[in-house]
Amino acid sequence: MSIPLFDEVEPLSGCVCEECARQRLADSVTRDAGTGCTTTAATRVMVVAAAAGTAIGGGAGAVAAATAPSAATGSMLGHALLTAPAPAPLHLTRDQILDRAQRWVDAEVPYSMTAYWSDGYRQDCSGFISMAWGLGTNAWTGSLADYGTRIDRDDLLPGDILLFHNQANPEKGSHAVIFDGWADSGHNLYTAIEQTQPHTRAQTTPMAYWTNSDKYVAYRYKYLGSGTGSSGSGTTGAPGTPGSTGTTGSSAYPGTAAFGPGANNAAVTRLGTMLMTRGARPYYIVGPGPLWSEADRSATSAFQRAQGWTGSDADGLPGPTTWGYLVEGSGKNIAAGTPTTRPAGGSTAPRYPGAASFRPGQSNDHVLTLGRRLVAKGFGKSYHVGPSRTWGEADRRAVEAFQRAQGWSGRDADGYPGPETWRRLFL
Repeated sequence: MSIPLFDEVEPLSGCVCEECARQRLADSVTRDAGTGCTTTAATRVMVVAAAAGTAIGGGAGAVAAATAPSAATGSMLGHALLTAPAPAPLHLTRDQILDRAQRWVDAEVPYSMTAYWSDGYRQDCSGFISMAWGLGTNAWTGSLADYGTRIDRDDLLPGDILLFHNQANPEKGSHAVIFDGWADSGHNLYTAIEQTQPHTRAQTTPMAYWTNSDKYVAYRYKYLGSGTGSSGSGTTGAPGTPGSTGTTGSSAYPGTAAFGPGANNAAVTRLGTMLMTRGARPYYIVGPGPLWSEADRSATSAFQRAQGWTGSDADGLPGPTTWGYLVEGSGKNIAAGTPTTRPAGGSTAPRYPGAASFRPGQSNDHVLTLGRRLVAKGFGKSYHVGPSRTWGEADRRAVEAFQRAQGWSGRDADGYPGPETWRRLFL
């Protein structure tokens, strides 16, 4: 009879095998639990070498069956769960969930359905949410709902998720994102934090998503802990009430470098979202986004003036005091009727119609509105005849020129208008 052999190995930091990923995940959960422990005992990996016909709990076939990923878990689709018994899910506040998500945004974790990040979580959409929710295991789109409670979309609060699981073909369209606050008063746009190609990102997104919008379901984490912004009431409290801003992330001031021309980060989105709850909705035609704009400056200045500040204290650039007032929900709101940065003549900008309106072959009034606005803003050189209702290369070039004038490049200046391009066009 052959004797099973055992070997002890340390998890390798760069290894993506399941055993090393499991150990890194266990280490991460231990740190999050507040033990202060950053090292663990070596992972014990069992290597079984048995002669043919040797029975170990039912034979070699039984061993293989016990250790092979089950198709029911979706592992064959790149959604494998960790096979070791998972720790109990962490009880996290909304701020903690969003802080964990921000780690991947800051690190620009590359998207992959098979690779694991250094914290042990798989680098796809469901692995990302498993990490943010502190599940201690890699769920997939078919199992994330087990960790949540279904809610109405209008009740979404930062840290909740929107989930679409295509049961017929999980690899076709299935996706999940973290909700990070409304971007407009009509609840048509929101800030989504998601793991997608090419890496983790946060951006203004149409409700519920760019595709398969009607199939997304909203869920709230079952193990939501108590603390800032975790009441789950779905309401906005009065000024001065902790957590009343309905916004996300750490309360710490992110620094002056996070704001101003050229800034592009989650702190700008959070600033705009907080300002909207304090009376600044008229300043945002589409809604707050990560790219700093004149709307952000004007809204911040209006809030500062509402506190009675003048001069450099109301320059529209948030300092620690302005940020503190917004995070804490203190101070005075922006008075109704305050002048805004609407287009000249006081006209109301049309609502962003969605990316699908601006694609080859599309013909609609939105394309014509876009073209006319580009000409009015001085970006009509590509039109040899004039804007029309049919999307064409002239429209794309005009949009690209406008985007490059904002200082954008690469995918941010591809000539196809997103919500932020649309918003800036109508400032």
